Amino acid sequence: QIQLAESGGGWVQAGGSLRLACAASDNTFRYYTMTWFRQAPGKEREEREFVAGISWANDNTPYAASVKGRFTISRDNAKNTLYLQMNNLKPEDTAVYYCAASRRPNVGLTLATYDWWGQGTQVTVSS
Repeated sequence: QIQLAESGGGWVQAGGSLRLACAASDNTFRYYTMTWFRQAPGKEREEREFVAGISWANDNTPYAASVKGRFTISRDNAKNTLYLQMNNLKPEDTAVYYCAASRRPNVGLTLATYDWWGQGTQVTVSS
C-alpha cells in the first residue's frame, strides 16, 4: 500500500512561487496516476478541488482552469516523487494541498477516483 507525504508548503506573497513535493513509499510509483487536490479554508473534505493530475499510462496532464498557465505538475519516477510548481500565486490559492494516488490509467477529477492520500501541506498566499 502506497504512503504519501507532502512537503514544500509555506507562506508567500502574491506573485510569488512555491514548489510542492509528494514523496511516495512504493517503488511501483511509476504505475500510479497522481493528482493534486486542494481544500480551501472553511471547506469540507468533500469540497476538495482538483488542481492537476498526471497519468502513468499516457501524456494526459489536465489542470483546473483556475491554475492553468501558472502551475505545472511533474513526476520523477526514479525518486518516487510528484511535484507541483506554483508560480504567480494568488490569495485564492490559499489552501491545504493534498496529493492522491490511483491505479487507474486515466486522471479522474473527483475524490472518489483516488484510494490513497497524503496528510496535506498548507499554502498561504498573502495579498
